[in-house]
Amino acid sequence: QVQLVESGGGLVQPGGSLRLSCAASGFRFPGYDMGWYRQAPGKERELVAIITTLGSSRNYLDSVKARFAISRDNAKKTMYLQMNSLKPEDTAVYYCNAARRSDGLGFFDWGQGTQVTVSS
Repeated sequence: QVQLVESGGGLVQPGGSLRLSCAASGFRFPGYDMGWYRQAPGKERELVAIITTLGSSRNYLDSVKARFAISRDNAKKTMYLQMNSLKPEDTAVYYCNAARRSDGLGFFDWGQGTQVTVSS
């Protein structure tokens, strides 16, 4: 059974930092590109960052480039998202999933996500 467990969210002031973690199980983690997604209230879920199977390539949503960094540890079946210089518009529930190369959509059912709130 596939499990995706996100953690590390919280309340942070603008300009602050958070590091999200995604613990994956139930599928061959090293064999999939992985992505971080987010969904703000009233908005569609969007792909924020994606990393290829061996971590050799990373791509980001334009609005988070130079502020966010995605990484993965295949031995630990874990993915991370380092978020710096956070802005109020980064407020959302963040999710992880294996990402389809064709369209960036998630392969598996979504986990519970982790709430990130950026506010003073």
